[in-house]
Amino acid sequence: MWEYEHSVETAASAGTVWRHWSDMALWPRWNDGIESIEIDGPFAVGTTFTMTPPGDEPIRMRLTEIEPDKWFTDEMDAGDFVVRTVHRLEPADGRTRIVYRTEITGPAADEVGPQLGPAITADFPDVLAALVRLAEEG
Repeated sequence: MWEYEHSVETAASAGTVWRHWSDMALWPRWNDGIESIEIDGPFAVGTTFTMTPPGDEPIRMRLTEIEPDKWFTDEMDAGDFVVRTVHRLEPADGRTRIVYRTEITGPAADEVGPQLGPAITADFPDVLAALVRLAEEG
C-alpha cells in the first residue's frame, strides 16, 4: 500500500467548503489539476465522473462514500490497483481542517504507488490553498 495525507486549516465553515466540493462541475475553477470534468449524475454515492488533467489522459472515477458536511471518497479502479482519495472536514479549535488522504491499494500497489502516488498528490498543497481562498471568500 502507498499513502499520503495533506491538510490545511481555514476560517471557513465546513458547510462552505462542502458547498464547493459538492458542486463538481466547478472543480476546474479552483483545482488547476483538472482541465475538464464530465459528471454522470448528482453528487451521490455511485456517481461516476471523468477528470482530465492538463495535457494528460482522462481518468474515470466514482464517488464511493459521502457523509455531507464531513467527508467524501472517490476511487479510480485500475484492476490491479485502486487509487482512493478521502476528502475530510474536521473541527479544529473554531476553524475547519481540510484533509486529503490518498491510498493506493491492491496487488500492484507496491509497484505503481511510488511512481503514481507522488504524481497524483503533488498538487494537493496548491489545490487546498486555492480551495481555502475560495471558501474564505464565501
